[in-house]
Amino acid sequence: RRTKFDLNKAEARAHILEGLRIALDNIDEIIKIIRSSYNDAREKLMDRFGLSEIQAQAILDMRLARLQGLEREKIENEYAELQKKIAYYKSLLADEKLLMGVIKDELLEIKEKYGDERRTRIVKDINDMDEEDLIEEKQVAITLTHLGYLKRIPADTYKTQKRGGKGITGLTTRENDFVSDLIMTSTHDNLMFFTNTGKVHRIKAYEIPEATRTARGTPAINFLNLMQRERITAVIPFRDFRDDKYLMAVTKDGTIKKTAISQFDTNRKTGLIAINLKDGDELVDIKQTSGDDNVIIITKNGKCICFSEDDVRPMGRIAGGVRAIKLEDDDEVISMELVQPHEELLVVTSKGYGKRTPVKDYKIQARGGKGLLTYDKSKFNKTGELVGALVVDDEDEVLLINSEGTIIRIAAADISKLGRATQGVKIMRADDDVNIISIAKVIREDEHEMDVKLAMKKKAEKKKEKEESEQTKMKL
Repeated sequence: RRTKFDLNKAEARAHILEGLRIALDNIDEIIKIIRSSYNDAREKLMDRFGLSEIQAQAILDMRLARLQGLEREKIENEYAELQKKIAYYKSLLADEKLLMGVIKDELLEIKEKYGDERRTRIVKDINDMDEEDLIEEKQVAITLTHLGYLKRIPADTYKTQKRGGKGITGLTTRENDFVSDLIMTSTHDNLMFFTNTGKVHRIKAYEIPEATRTARGTPAINFLNLMQRERITAVIPFRDFRDDKYLMAVTKDGTIKKTAISQFDTNRKTGLIAINLKDGDELVDIKQTSGDDNVIIITKNGKCICFSEDDVRPMGRIAGGVRAIKLEDDDEVISMELVQPHEELLVVTSKGYGKRTPVKDYKIQARGGKGLLTYDKSKFNKTGELVGALVVDDEDEVLLINSEGTIIRIAAADISKLGRATQGVKIMRADDDVNIISIAKVIREDEHEMDVKLAMKKKAEKKKEKEESEQTKMKL
């Protein structure tokens, strides 16, 4: 840019000098024209000597005494010098290598002239700080309700009580709403919200507003870009995107997929694809595996299949998955549970029948088969098809939600233990036109209290290990 400016300036001056050279060659006639003209001297000079408007004006701007005293040698020398500069500037602009050489020489000259040590200290700009740096890290509980309300409360809100205590009120919900998920996590942890459309949305735990113990919370759509009819099916907290941690997902048509958490190390406003779904298919559930779990898949027609998670190889995030169970044309998956042999599987039908069956009664099979009976399908005219399945123990309570929005709470211990291919017993009475549509396990406050204590203990242990490590380094 500077060279272009110098070139334009030199060419403009050379143009004027060319006009002055013509004036010197015809000085007497030019002076005569100027003296004899009143308003049209410039036009006459331009017509007579072929001068440009700029050249003619430059001559007219000079006093006659100065015009008569012009020295040819001085003008010729200046003109010749300008021609050299013009040629140099043009060659410089045409040759990038030559231009870089000039820049280098000038920078070296500046370095030589001003190359003393910096007297000011460069510090990190406050604008480089992340929002997370300003958030205190602490243990919190995140609750999600059946109708999609979220809230964050401090972990120490739940104080340990003795057995037999009354507990404390954890949430004031709307009518026909209840807590469907409670996650113990840190304010700095990531929360992954998986939806029935196969997408995952990610936010930090601290982005969910803190609320009082009895507050209802805030609709999830305020934080997540959920589409119409898109609903949350699972919430999973995690700290790091690790290759050795996996998520297991299952869809309505019996597809299963295992994906490393590291595959989700991207965040988009509209969410990420967690699994590619075929038309009409939906994500039923997704869970974080321990590495040695058995997976049990349950269908609405009373079939189930149990296999080792090792039978599902890890796949990419947008892959479609592999077959978990071979379904009949009118069947679909309703639940996936990660189970251990000592646990029990509860199944519930649309007409309010249910039963508990020991997990050990379900033999391990190869993935992709037709599975075993977990309910007597021949009794469906009486009991209705399966609508839900959960892993429970004698201390659990279960919520049954019917098509009228009524919620019934029942102790798992009050539900009979029966064999795998049996009918079940009536656990909820309803009119003929009212069906059970969903079931959920009650989030026990005593379980959460144990989670809080365990998390606090682990945090204290990590702090102690860090201090001991630093002391060892200092000694070395």
